[in-house]
Amino acid sequence: MQHRLATVRSRAQNGLAADPVEVEVHLAPGLPGLSIVGLPEAAVRESRDRVRAAISTCGFEFPARRITVNLAPADLPKEGGRFDLPIALGVLCASGQIPEAALADFEVLGELSLSGDIRPVRGVLPAALQCAKSGRKMLVPDANLDEALLAPQLLAYPAVHLGALCTDLCENRLTPGEARAKADPVATAGELAEVRGQHQARRALEIAAAGGHSLLMIGPPGGGKSMLATRLPGILPALDDDEAIEVAAIASISGAAMDLARWRQRPFRAPHHTASAAALVGGGGQPRPGEITLAHQGVLFLDELPEFGRDVLEALREPLETGQVTISRAARRIDFPAQFQLIAAMNPCPCGYLGDSSGRCRCTPERIARYRGRLSGPLLDRIDLQVFVARVDTQALTAPATATVEEDTATVRRRVVAARTRQRERCGRNNAQLKPAEAEHWAGLDEAGRSLLARATQKLNLSARAYYRILRVARTIADLAGRSQVINSDLAEAIQYRDGLQSG
Repeated sequence: MQHRLATVRSRAQNGLAADPVEVEVHLAPGLPGLSIVGLPEAAVRESRDRVRAAISTCGFEFPARRITVNLAPADLPKEGGRFDLPIALGVLCASGQIPEAALADFEVLGELSLSGDIRPVRGVLPAALQCAKSGRKMLVPDANLDEALLAPQLLAYPAVHLGALCTDLCENRLTPGEARAKADPVATAGELAEVRGQHQARRALEIAAAGGHSLLMIGPPGGGKSMLATRLPGILPALDDDEAIEVAAIASISGAAMDLARWRQRPFRAPHHTASAAALVGGGGQPRPGEITLAHQGVLFLDELPEFGRDVLEALREPLETGQVTISRAARRIDFPAQFQLIAAMNPCPCGYLGDSSGRCRCTPERIARYRGRLSGPLLDRIDLQVFVARVDTQALTAPATATVEEDTATVRRRVVAARTRQRERCGRNNAQLKPAEAEHWAGLDEAGRSLLARATQKLNLSARAYYRILRVARTIADLAGRSQVINSDLAEAIQYRDGLQSG
């Protein structure tokens, strides 16, 4: 029997990248066996047993030859069961049981069961996006079809079972799939009008939403800090097409089940304070995205902020500045996007009642200092708005709903969307992302404004970073009011949001 060679195209997963891989299958005389080369990790090496069982179960002949599978390029790490199906098809092509020409225009992903069923894999959407750019078609597990079809202009073909797939390839009757899941945004955030009182906190939340700013809420238990945070996604603008695809791609590689009926919603992540630094930032032997990447283009809510580990909180500093996180390993380095909006909540003291009208706090100054000392100055310096959230008066809670009418989510959202539209038209991004020179330019302070900011900087002992963050917040306040230039009242309001801990 002659040497036989067949090649099937596939893609590896490397963070959000989906690098092309050629699955080369070579049949040669010699002792029967199947070896896989090309830097495969354990799950890929185990493919040989799944492939052998699936081919035999489906009624095909597994070649009694020396089979070598090369996953090229050889220096790219390969992981997961995504190469099962391309390896099986390569073996069948090399042995002449299916025509290789039928796969010439395809890229293939899929994991095999021992019975030949084709199981879903993670990371299909990034691979589908790259496949569409290459102009090829894609063969994917049926369970991944809707995800793959999020990629614009892609022809994706569903595969359910190896035997049925091979029959369709031989008879040239593959049919492209159609999306089956509804892909419209579904509102899940609570109604802002349910929040009674807390006008200053509501105002800070609106400013944070309008400019993409980070926000720290300090106040006693039961004041509504968590309730306010969960209302934030409802007043944020909808994701545009590019943002939605990027967020969906992150969800795809994370291994979590994608809810395609809600794929256009901004993510809201709220990890528990026992989360590790790796859980928050990402990591692992095969690096996976952490909570800050899963919150990309959305909200990361950290409740009970001082209860998080010091190393966990310090890991937030660089992503808050750069909007991305880099995970380095000996064999590779992966960049994950992390343009998230940080919303945090904390008590003003260990018992939680410092500054409360009930006078219940009995914490000593030393205990309060130790509690607040869990948050480093550099981290607090990176939070744009800090607001004290006092406990709501009992009369406000017991008053009839008709007596105090609060603005609803839709009303506030319209103002936020209008403010963000002004920012995008002016400089192409949110105010929170302005560089220092841009913040100073677009604020356009007059002499009185510069003098006010200089006095505040000196009195509050602010850093240069805080100085420019005040300018960004003031620019957002002006945008909410529809003003082209920042005035002194905008600046004064922005300054007061730098002193939330002292207010408590």
